[in-house]
Amino acid sequence: MTPWLLLVAAIVFEVAGTTSMKLSAGFTKVLPSVLLFVFYALAFGALTLTLKKMEVSFVYAIWSGLGTALVTLIGIYYFKESANIFKIASIGLIILGVVGLHFSSTAH
Repeated sequence: MTPWLLLVAAIVFEVAGTTSMKLSAGFTKVLPSVLLFVFYALAFGALTLTLKKMEVSFVYAIWSGLGTALVTLIGIYYFKESANIFKIASIGLIILGVVGLHFSSTAH
């Protein structure tokens, strides 16, 4: 599997884990509580395999930045959290930062 596909999988699993964390309601709901650990284990596994082929600074920035942006969007759309221009602009800056890291990396 290519490192880029592993990185995408790591991001998806991390976002699923964080969403499960919210759905677990403080570990009071069994299924989301179990899924939280499953998804995070899969995320760290995929991230670890990604790091065999790509630079850690680049990978971690993309993983955490895109994960943060996606979780914020899920919070806004699914959990009906507040949204304002500052929050949306901040997501845009995260994405711009990830794109900038991509073009500055020697790993691409």
